[in-house]
Amino acid sequence: MKFFEEVYEVVKAIPEGKVATYGQIARLLNAPRSSRAVGYALHVNPTPVVIPCHRVVNRFGELAPAFAFGGREVQAELLAKEGVECDENFVVDLSKYQWDGE
Repeated sequence: MKFFEEVYEVVKAIPEGKVATYGQIARLLNAPRSSRAVGYALHVNPTPVVIPCHRVVNRFGELAPAFAFGGREVQAELLAKEGVECDENFVVDLSKYQWDGE
């Protein structure tokens, strides 16, 4: 599906140590009302080692409770390895870690 491929290309561009939101990715693809479709595309990510879907959080900076590759604890671990901290509620400080999209 073309949209999914476009999502994957944007997610691959998120640098290590940064996060993006589902809505931000949708806006970058000129599909601002498609944040749920972005989430679905990442849920069925065919190559999680290549497509770093762990770098995508919701609009509040919250990690995905149903992170496709092991739950939010695993997502938090993967982000921590890249220097992204989250609090005890599994929330990332977007003012500190959000990717500018460049």
